[in-house]
Amino acid sequence: MIPRPRLGFFGVIDERLDRDLLAAVADLRPDWHFVMIGPVVKIDPASLPQRPNIHWLGPKTYAELPDYLRHWDLGLMPFALNEATRFISPTKTPEFLAAGLRVVSTPIVDVLRDYGEAGLVAVAETPEAVVLSAEALLFQPKDAWLEAVDQRLATHSWDRTWAAMQALMSEAQRRSGALAAPLLYPATTSV
Repeated sequence: MIPRPRLGFFGVIDERLDRDLLAAVADLRPDWHFVMIGPVVKIDPASLPQRPNIHWLGPKTYAELPDYLRHWDLGLMPFALNEATRFISPTKTPEFLAAGLRVVSTPIVDVLRDYGEAGLVAVAETPEAVVLSAEALLFQPKDAWLEAVDQRLATHSWDRTWAAMQALMSEAQRRSGALAAPLLYPATTSV
């Protein structure tokens, strides 16, 4: 059994993960436990920081994830700030929030803009800032936060995203057809 508090991450473990940040946070809080779930790809597994309080559990099935998340105290998104993360929009952010987990993330643009500025995710760049943010989240009441999360997630479902995309494509198609119509079907013809 992994002791608490537990800060968890799930996803592909690759060059987007800030391994130095994770190691530094683990060193600053040796009594906290970091549960890392996911396949290691594009990096040498030997480059993963090894600490007694970092637990590399490997890949899990999607069906298994809820059982892990319900035993975590916080979600952790320690993304490196590099070219590989410059344009990412981590879908795990709403997944953590939907699980009722508070999250500490590095300042990824989409996370900062879509969730950090709204106070739904704590954003921290340095190991010390991650620790301070996590400590604050561990002791804050969750009721008002959960209500705000529910309101935000209700407006950002996959169904709504698909409907918005479909409307944009239909509008573009309509405009394209409207512009092409005079060329294909002239109103008058000359003899």
